[in-house]
Amino acid sequence: MLKTRHDLLSPEQTLLLGHDHFTPAHLHDEGHLVYPASGVLSMLTDAGSWIAPWNRAVWIPGGFMHQHRAHGNTDMRIVFMGERFAALLPERPAVLAVSPLAREATLALTGQRRRAAAVRDRLRMVIIDELTVTPEQPLHLPEPHNDRLRAVTRLVGRDLADPASLRELGQRVGASERTLSRLFQAETGMSFRQWRTQLRIHRALLLLTDGVSVLDTATACGWSNPSTFIDAFTALVGVTPGNYQRTLHAPAGTGQERWG
Repeated sequence: MLKTRHDLLSPEQTLLLGHDHFTPAHLHDEGHLVYPASGVLSMLTDAGSWIAPWNRAVWIPGGFMHQHRAHGNTDMRIVFMGERFAALLPERPAVLAVSPLAREATLALTGQRRRAAAVRDRLRMVIIDELTVTPEQPLHLPEPHNDRLRAVTRLVGRDLADPASLRELGQRVGASERTLSRLFQAETGMSFRQWRTQLRIHRALLLLTDGVSVLDTATACGWSNPSTFIDAFTALVGVTPGNYQRTLHAPAGTGQERWG
């Protein structure tokens, strides 16, 4: 993986990413918020992946190696946080809910209009106040390191419509259900069922972004009952799949740079 280091960046940035574009792996000295004003962004690390649709932002502490992937044409807004602001946010990467006010403050801060430093700092505080009102969002998919666990996750990811149980998957990779269950909890902090649901929601976000219908997305991601899919999606993403898909093409402002 190509690695680059970004140290001397302006406090706010706007980047336009084409569909399926990957940024190089990189780190920043300062922590920063990454918000997809349109499209969907994945943040990829050795520890797993975080995904953010238009109503979520990813917080990335300083010194954390990562790269981004765009799903759909994505308007990526970046707000760097100095030490006093970063201290108010989690010490680890996190997905945070973006309220309408936080969205508008982020768009204003990263827009083309020049603002005094004091005004920009006040906008940062508005964003932080709004983002920290609600708990961290469960849109993190941890990456396990145990070989048997990784073999199971590859099988699941290859066919999300396969309803195989953990016991059945264990038979394929040569491990007991009890061992795999313990490993899932130890390495991901989740049960196997929770982890698979997270993976399914991640995949559903991408399919919906690509224009796949709600019904076909539910089927492709392993839900036999569309209502169950809608309930699970809404609980994690904060909007129904249909409402999420309808908002994907809403205008979000003009970007100033383009990667790739």
